[in-house]
Amino acid sequence: MDILFLLIPLSVILVLAILGGLWWAIHTGQFEDTEAEGERILHED
Repeated sequence: MDILFLLIPLSVILVLAILGGLWWAIHTGQFEDTEAEGERILHED
């Protein structure tokens, strides 16, 4: 039972870190053009 006092806050911190990373990736333009990389591979010389 004592381990829950450690695991619950750690899981909340982990979820907040994941959401923060996703928010950062969206706002820095990581998902702006998802089709370009696939087309670039096909058209490389």
